[in-house]
Amino acid sequence: MSSETASAKSPYGVKNPCIARLKVAHELTRPGATKSTWHYEIDLSGSGMEFTPGDSLAVQPQNDPELVGSIITALGFSGTETVPNPKGGEGTIRDVLTAVSAITEFDGKLLKAVAAKTGDNALLDLTTLEKKDELKKYNLGRDVLDVLNENPAAKFEPAEFIGLLRRLNVRLYSISSSLKAFPDQVHLTIATVRYESRGRQRNGVCSTFFADRVTLGSPLPTFIKSGAGFRLPEPNDDSPIIMCGPGTGIAPFRAFCQERRATGARGDAWLFFGEINRATCFFYEDEWQSYLADGTLRRMDTAFSRDQAQKLYVQHKMLEHGRLLFDWLEHGAIFYVCGDASRMAADVDKALQEIIAKEGGKTSEQALEYLETMKAAKRYRRDVY
Repeated sequence: MSSETASAKSPYGVKNPCIARLKVAHELTRPGATKSTWHYEIDLSGSGMEFTPGDSLAVQPQNDPELVGSIITALGFSGTETVPNPKGGEGTIRDVLTAVSAITEFDGKLLKAVAAKTGDNALLDLTTLEKKDELKKYNLGRDVLDVLNENPAAKFEPAEFIGLLRRLNVRLYSISSSLKAFPDQVHLTIATVRYESRGRQRNGVCSTFFADRVTLGSPLPTFIKSGAGFRLPEPNDDSPIIMCGPGTGIAPFRAFCQERRATGARGDAWLFFGEINRATCFFYEDEWQSYLADGTLRRMDTAFSRDQAQKLYVQHKMLEHGRLLFDWLEHGAIFYVCGDASRMAADVDKALQEIIAKEGGKTSEQALEYLETMKAAKRYRRDVY
């Protein structure tokens, strides 16, 4: 069954999530790593929920209870005050702040209310359309608690305050498994986000929800988000594929390889993977070796950025093998990239254009036209965020 057919028939969605359960959790990064990335396996037994490699899993997280408590304290509340629940009915302000409201981000609605209570015209000015870029800069590295701490004169009634917050949205994660390899399961590959800003520790909402607060057997409200534009060719299609997935961008390509092995896919496959260093961050290394051994993967090139004096990234490995990569493109290869949109995907795109121009003897304009033709033919597929 295709993902689109499954989605059409599935009863699950944002208003009616599937309550799945965490089955396995283990850290992929090894001792000495500068960050922490985890592998999670979620049990879908009995749910009937289906997906296709290239789809994403939507997860409804909950906020950090410590941050919730700090906001309640800053507001001068007890946490037991009854407020309207934006999803319907009522609940305590602690419960609504935990499960329904966004507290690591905010918009002009909150700032307008704070400005009205404090008479801060500069803050009010930030909420105008003309100051959209300045508002983005102000929001960067700030959360709801920062706004309250920086404006202690702003006092709110509990229900009034809840009405100023955005909804806590689901988080989407590229699925890193195939149902053909792991029936009734969905796997995720998640980097735990932790950083410091303005003298306080900050935590990624959903990544630390998994790492710190979800235990084995914990219920997880989930549903499938179709990745219709990010699909493998049919198993009998001998088109080669090139996959580029640094960091957790490797997730869908693990699913792709599992699917290719299970279906006996005919086309050659080439994988580019990058991370900080081989010793601590070579995620799923044994699996890749097994795929290379049985032909599921024809080739794999890695770029570990800190394993040599000069930083090395996936786009550098692409350029290093530009002649071969262009040959694959000329033979109809589909190019996939997954991961960070702001830097990595842009660098990969630039490298592709350089390779096409150099190896194809084309001008930069002709190389760009070549890429646009690939996109139109659905041979350049991106899952970036």
